[in-house]
Amino acid sequence: MTNVLNVYNPGTGDYIASVEMDTFEAIEEKITASHIAFLSWSKTSAIERSSLLRKWHALILTNKTELAALITAENGKPLKEAQGEVLYAAGYIEWFAEEAKRVYGRTIPASTTDKRMLVTREAVGPVAAITPWNFPAAMITRKAAPALAAGCTFIIKPAPDTPLTAIRLVELAYEAGIPEDVIQYVNADGEMVGKIFTDHPHIRKISFTGSTPVGKLLIKQSADSVKHVSMELGGHAPLIVDEYADIKRAVEQAVASKFRNAGQTCVCANRLLVHAAIKEEFLHRFTQAVSQLRVGVGSKDVNIGPIINKKGFEKIVAQLEDAKKKGASVRTGGSYDQDDEKGYYFVQPTVLDQVTTDMDIMHEETFGPVAPITTYTDIDEAIRIANDTPYGLAAYFFTENYRRGLYIAENLKYGIIGWNDGGPSAVQAPFGGMKESGVGREGGIEGIEPYLETKYISIGI
Repeated sequence: MTNVLNVYNPGTGDYIASVEMDTFEAIEEKITASHIAFLSWSKTSAIERSSLLRKWHALILTNKTELAALITAENGKPLKEAQGEVLYAAGYIEWFAEEAKRVYGRTIPASTTDKRMLVTREAVGPVAAITPWNFPAAMITRKAAPALAAGCTFIIKPAPDTPLTAIRLVELAYEAGIPEDVIQYVNADGEMVGKIFTDHPHIRKISFTGSTPVGKLLIKQSADSVKHVSMELGGHAPLIVDEYADIKRAVEQAVASKFRNAGQTCVCANRLLVHAAIKEEFLHRFTQAVSQLRVGVGSKDVNIGPIINKKGFEKIVAQLEDAKKKGASVRTGGSYDQDDEKGYYFVQPTVLDQVTTDMDIMHEETFGPVAPITTYTDIDEAIRIANDTPYGLAAYFFTENYRRGLYIAENLKYGIIGWNDGGPSAVQAPFGGMKESGVGREGGIEGIEPYLETKYISIGI
C-alpha cells in the first residue's frame, strides 16, 4: 500500500487531496538526479536561465487565480491575502531573473607585471530547501528563484500542511521549460528529510525557514560536511507607538501587521509598546478597528481565517489564558472555536490590555491573532523591552519625530525595521534577522549571494 499524505482544509476540515510520500530511496534518487543536472545547469548562460525564469513568472501570473484558490484551500488564509501572496511569489522570480545577469566578477591589480588576478563567482551546487506552511508559495520562490538564477539545482521539502502549492509551482516550472531534475520536490517525514539533506555529500547548501530549534539542529547536522546554510528562523516582533506618532496611521499599520494571515507570520507584531501619554486614544481606536475584523473560512469575504492546526491553536490559547490569569484584560475578542473531530480551529482577533512582562505572550512568539499592549514612559525603556529577546527578525515603530525615529532605528537590534510601516517586506529588499532569528538574507541584491561561491584565480604570464 502506498504511503500517502492527506491534505485537509483547515477552515472546514474537508479533505482536499492525497499526496504520495517519498521513500528514503526515492529521495536519494532525486538528490542524485539533482547532482547530475547541476553539472549541465550550472554551465548554462545567465541569459538562458533568466529567460526560463521569466517564462515561469509569466505562467504563475496566468494561473494566479488557481494558485490563490489552492493556497486558501490548504492554508486557510483569506482569498484576498492568497492573491497577494501569488503576486509576491511571482515577484521574486521576476527579480532574480534580472539578478541572474548581474553576477559579476572582478580583476585585481597585481603586485608584479607578470601576473593577472581574477575573481569569479560560480554556483554553490545542489540546494535543498525546507519551507513553511504560512506562505506556501512565496517561501518557495524566495529560495528557488535565486538558486536557479545562480546556476544551482533545487529540491523543495514543503510543509506537510501545504504540499499542493509547491507541487503546482514545480509543475509550472516544468511547463516553462526548466528541466525536471533542476527543480524537484519531496514529501516525507521532516526529521528524516532533514537528516538526509544535511548528511548527503551532493547537497551543498541548506535553506530553511521555520522555528529556531529546528534551524539550530539543521545547522549542527550540516557542520559535519561544512554545508552552506541560510536560516530564516523565529521572531518576536515589537511594535513601538511613540508619543509623537500619527495615531491613525499607527492603528492602521498595526492592524495590518498583527492580523495578516491570522497573525501567523514570522514578522507579525507580537508586542505593542505604547507611550503612556497616548495609550488610551490608541487603545480605543485600535480596539475599535480590531473588533470589526471578520473571522471565517478563507474562501469567503473574511479578514481572519483559521489557525493552521491543533498544535498552533493550543499554543495561542495557552498564552491567552496565561495572560488573563496574570491580570491582562480583554478589550475585544478573547474567544475561540474548535472542532477536534472535523479538524478546524478559529481564534477571534483579540486585544489584551494591562499586559506585563511576566506573561508568556511577552516572551514567546504567538503566531495567532492576539495583540498584547503594554505601556512605557521613556523611549530607552521601550527599546530595552523591545530588545529583551533572543530573536531579532522584525521590529516596528511609529513616530513623526525624525530625531526620535533615527535614535530608535539605530538602537533596535533587528534585521528588518518598519518606521511608520507595518509591511516592509519587498522582493527588492533584503529579508532576514539578527541573533537567533537566522543567518543570511533573502530578497534584494543580497538574495543571490548565498547561492554563489567566490573563486580567486592568479595567472602567471
